[in-house]
Amino acid sequence: MDSTNLGKKLIKTGCCGFGLKGGVKAYYQSFEVVELQSTFYKLPRIETAQKWRNGVPQGFEFVVKAWQAITHPPSGPTWRRAGVILNEHEKSQYGHLKPTGKNLDAWKRTLEICRQLDSKVCVVQCPPSFVLDTENVANMRRFVNRIPRDGLNLAWEPRHRSWHDNPEVVRKLCDELRLIHVVDILKREPQSAGEIGYVRLHGLPGELSYKYSYTDADLKLLLQKVTRVDAEKTYVLFNNATMAKDCLRFKELLASNCQPIG
Repeated sequence: MDSTNLGKKLIKTGCCGFGLKGGVKAYYQSFEVVELQSTFYKLPRIETAQKWRNGVPQGFEFVVKAWQAITHPPSGPTWRRAGVILNEHEKSQYGHLKPTGKNLDAWKRTLEICRQLDSKVCVVQCPPSFVLDTENVANMRRFVNRIPRDGLNLAWEPRHRSWHDNPEVVRKLCDELRLIHVVDILKREPQSAGEIGYVRLHGLPGELSYKYSYTDADLKLLLQKVTRVDAEKTYVLFNNATMAKDCLRFKELLASNCQPIG
């Protein structure tokens, strides 16, 4: 379970979820990082998070995907798994990074799980309904400026094409709010500058082509693009149906071009 050093750049590779035959133990032996998907749907109990942390090898890293209450309105289909019953007023208080008491409390609960897992990065994934407009930008600024971070890095993934079509706005917000731009680097370039880069791969050619399996040519291009990311550490997380297989192939490619460390 090694990270890989590309010159002075550290690359950490893994999957969005434990998508490997053999379960979590097999995953821990093969990868150095996982982006937890379960935390998006429903936050675990503190004791459960502590159990997860105590059950991994030294150096293994959990990236937490922020609870959907912060980003996704309760009208969305993923809320069915949240296990939360809301009245009509409460429904209007959640999602889209609104700076409401409910959203701020949802962040505090997410942050506590990050603390228990000793996470360095939390992914804040916005839904396609979070479009680039004046209201959403204002709410985003107010929300991010109010929340505690405790040294945690926030990695933001905008999904509506209005953000993709306006990279200068994404860049400005990342600079202003100290955010890491989560990007599928085979489709567009990262807009954040800093010590950490975050690549999330959803298949090709469309935005979310989960059934796609990456070719050798794809992985070679990925290596070239990751090498050019201006960050000391870059996370590369696969999020497709064959993510474990593809990630292992990418790790082999990294190892053949770089010197493993750790």
